[in-house]
Amino acid sequence: MKRKRNRISSSAVQSCSQQIVAATLPDDCWETIFRIIINHYDDNHSLRYLNSLSLVSKRFLSITNRLLLSYNVSELNYLRRILDRFTNLTSLNIKGYSSDLNKLLRKISRFPLKQLTSLNISNQPTFPANGLRAFSQKITTLTSLTCSNMHSPNSLNPSHLFLIAECFPLLEQLDLSNPSGGKTYSSSYVDGVEAISLALIKLRKVNVSGFPINDQSLFHLFNNCRYLEEVTLSWCDEITSLGLASALRDKLTLRSLSFSTVKDLEMFSTSQFIDSLVSLKGLTCLVFYNLNISDELLYSIAREGLPLTRVGLLGCTGHSYAGVIDLLSKCRRIQHLDLRYTDFLKDQHVVELSSFLVDLVSINLSCCHNLTPSALFTLAKNCPSLSEIKMEKIGGKAVGNSDSLGVYPQLKSLYLGKNSWLSDKIITKFAPIFPNLQLLDLNNCNRISEGICQVLRKCFKIKHLNLAGCLEVKLLGMNFVVPNLEVLNLSYTKVDDETLYVISKNCRGLLQLLLEKCNGVTQKGMQHVLENCTHVLDYSFKMKKKYKSS
Repeated sequence: MKRKRNRISSSAVQSCSQQIVAATLPDDCWETIFRIIINHYDDNHSLRYLNSLSLVSKRFLSITNRLLLSYNVSELNYLRRILDRFTNLTSLNIKGYSSDLNKLLRKISRFPLKQLTSLNISNQPTFPANGLRAFSQKITTLTSLTCSNMHSPNSLNPSHLFLIAECFPLLEQLDLSNPSGGKTYSSSYVDGVEAISLALIKLRKVNVSGFPINDQSLFHLFNNCRYLEEVTLSWCDEITSLGLASALRDKLTLRSLSFSTVKDLEMFSTSQFIDSLVSLKGLTCLVFYNLNISDELLYSIAREGLPLTRVGLLGCTGHSYAGVIDLLSKCRRIQHLDLRYTDFLKDQHVVELSSFLVDLVSINLSCCHNLTPSALFTLAKNCPSLSEIKMEKIGGKAVGNSDSLGVYPQLKSLYLGKNSWLSDKIITKFAPIFPNLQLLDLNNCNRISEGICQVLRKCFKIKHLNLAGCLEVKLLGMNFVVPNLEVLNLSYTKVDDETLYVISKNCRGLLQLLLEKCNGVTQKGMQHVLENCTHVLDYSFKMKKKYKSS
């Protein structure tokens, strides 16, 4: 009895101590702790953890009510409760909403969302003009509006541009990209773009990719928006190099330019365009898509020493390795580099250029068909800050002796999808070399089988694993705990119920499981997952409709 009383007394003391600690910590300390917890997850998963914390006490409920800043609206269920409780929301994402968006926006406008600054209504069949007008009358704090990928023809017409200009004068970011039917240019769009450029005097970032914009509209945009910093102009067929050169001239506020066109392809190395481009002394991001550019353009940028931290030359032609190496050797602060579809790049080139990329954080060399896996290890060895490598659809040869490859703990994300040469023998060499991998994408690598289990055993920090389309992948050998795996994509594989049982036993922390077109899965297999992986909130909706009954 005495021992029992001592145990009870000890437990009571411990409980009392915990309560004292909880009581003595100020709210801002608890708020910091809770933020650390939820920042690990996306918005809707964060909500789940906030709900759990709020059950502890009224004080915790009050603190957690301040923490959810962004919410993805997928259905009306619980929306009223969310908007009533989390009045500090700054961002709403309603893209792809399948019901009446005008009605939804009118409902949202009735809530006291006094700090809401960002609204995303992309992927809609029509532009919700009436809803946005009602929304703007109640919520006047919006600084970011995204309405890209409107589905139906003429879903984003000139009258909608006037509405945006009238209703949201505080906008600093605007995305009008890729409206369906947007390739059909009409002169009436000129007046709409001019209205936006005159009304949105605070505009800093604009994306009009695929939008019917011409040289005149572009001039209005650059000339009237005095604070413009970031412009994305992909696939704007009516813009010419002369028009772009005129708009760019001495636009000293511009920090980021992304551009591509299918018109006037060979005119982007003229002296006029080069002079305008290098006049942008504050330019930190420059991305060209599918343009014919010359070495002279790259030499000129290098000579001016523009403070570039992000460079992309995706699918560009007309230049050579000499221009690329000159640019990279002079612009030494580059952190993000994208050279997809650069067919002249070879392994020896990567050896040379990597010596200039000491600050490199991410690189994309996908579809550089003359590269081999040796380039991957060269980059990891020579770039001490490199955390992300993308090398999909490259050439493949033997990697060599893994004992001499070294260990590179800085690499966190590795994308090697669509590489037919990638086999179990090769991927098992990655495990000891990249011990801190958190994301591994091996989609459509059909020579991968049981080797992935060895990778998971050694790279136990992996959170996101993509094996979609890996037809021979086998996970039955995963007889060990994979503690950190949160996202697993097994779509278009031969995964079956037995495999799902193994996954459910050893991947208890799963948040998302994708099983599209997995014909070997039945309701029984899914039940294993839902019973054992209690945190799963998202799994393939197509799977739910297609699985067979057991």
